[in-house]
Amino acid sequence: MRRVVVTGIGLVCPLGIGREAAWAGVVAGTPCAAPITLFDPGESAVRIACEATGFEPTDFVDRRVVRRQDRMTLLALASATLGIDDAGLTVDGDDERVGCVFASGTGGNGVRDENHRTLLERGPDRISPFAIPYSMANICSAQISMDRGLRGPVISVNTACAAGADAVGLASRIIRRGDADVMVAGGADAMVTPFWIAAFDALGVLSHRNDTPESASRPFDTERDGFLMGEAGATLILEEYEHAVGRGATIICELAGYGASADAHHLTDPDPTGEAQARAMRAAIDDAGLSADTIDYVNAHGGASQPGDPSEVTAIRRALGDEVAAGTAVSSTKSMHGHCMGATGAVEAAITAMAVQAGVIPPTINLTSPDPACTGVDHVVNTARTQPLRAAMTINNGLGGHNAALVFTPAS
Repeated sequence: MRRVVVTGIGLVCPLGIGREAAWAGVVAGTPCAAPITLFDPGESAVRIACEATGFEPTDFVDRRVVRRQDRMTLLALASATLGIDDAGLTVDGDDERVGCVFASGTGGNGVRDENHRTLLERGPDRISPFAIPYSMANICSAQISMDRGLRGPVISVNTACAAGADAVGLASRIIRRGDADVMVAGGADAMVTPFWIAAFDALGVLSHRNDTPESASRPFDTERDGFLMGEAGATLILEEYEHAVGRGATIICELAGYGASADAHHLTDPDPTGEAQARAMRAAIDDAGLSADTIDYVNAHGGASQPGDPSEVTAIRRALGDEVAAGTAVSSTKSMHGHCMGATGAVEAAITAMAVQAGVIPPTINLTSPDPACTGVDHVVNTARTQPLRAAMTINNGLGGHNAALVFTPAS
C-alpha cells in the first residue's frame, strides 16, 4: 500500500492568511466572529459572521482575473498557491502525475447572484457569457488545474459540509492506488452573502448573538443557538511518501486513513443514534491500521446545533467505545473560525494535521457550560493543550446525511 503524507498546507480563512498565522490563531483560541462587512445586513436577524479578514486577492491572482472570478474561486486559488509554496513543490505545467480534488458547497455564489440581478433588472441579453463557467460547482478544481497545468486526475466534490474532508480523503485514495504521486486537495466556499445568510437562518441553524459575536459560537454548550457562517479556502498538498522523501520535502504528518458513510435518515438532521457517523470513523481507523485506543484527539464537526452536537458525541462514543472516548480529547475549532461550509472539512483537516505535527490540541472556546447530552468525552475547554499525539481524527457531516472521517499520524 502506497503511503500518503502531507507536505504543504495553505489556508485563507478567518483565523489568518497562511499556515503560520492560522495556526497561531487556533492555538491562541482566537474568536473570529464580527459584524458582517461583505454586504450590508441592515436589520437582518443575523448580522455577524466569520470573514477572511485581510484577504487581498491581488496578492495571489492577476487583477484582471480578480475582476471576473467569484470570491470562492479566489480563496481556492490563493490557498492552493500557499499550499504549493509551503510544500516547496515545483509543477512543470505538463505533469500527468499531479492532480487536484477540490470541494465546494454551492459554487460561485457572487457571480450567480450578480447575474441573476442583471437578468431581473436589465434583461436576459445582458447576462455575462462567463456566468456559467465562473459559477459552476467545479470551478475551483478546474481553475487550479488550468492555472498550474495539473494534468492528473482533477475532480470536484460536493457532499455539503463533509465535502472538504471527502476531497482530501478521495485525493489520498488516488495516490494510494497509483494514479498520481501528488494531489492538491481541499475546499473553498464564500457564502457570507445575503441569500445564504437568510436561507440558513430560515433553517433555524444560525446564531443570533449579534451584540456579542466573539462568544456566539458555542459548540457542545447548553447555551448554543447555532453556528456562524464562515468563508475559507484550504489546501493540503498530499504526496506519495517515497516521492516526498526523494525530493527532500518536509513531511508534516501522514494521512493514514479515510472513511465515509451516509445516514440515509433525514435531509437536515443527523441520525440521533450516531451509527452511520461512527461507521465512518471506524472505517478511517481501520483504513489506518490502528485501534481505537490510539486516537488521542478528535477534531469534531461541532456545529453548535441542538440535534447535531449530541448525536456527534454519541457517534464518537460508539466508534471508540465509552471507556476510550472518556479519555479522548475532543474539540470544535468552528467555535473560532465558524462554519466554512464546503471548505470546513479541509480547514479542519489542515488544523488536525498541524496539531499532530506540533503536539498541541486546539480548544473549543466559549464552552462554559457543557451540555449533559454532550458528555462522555474529554472536552478541551477554552485553552489549547500540549500533548504528543499518536493519532488524531477529524470528522465532518453534511446536510443529506454525508459523513467523512480522516486519520492523521506523525511523520516517520
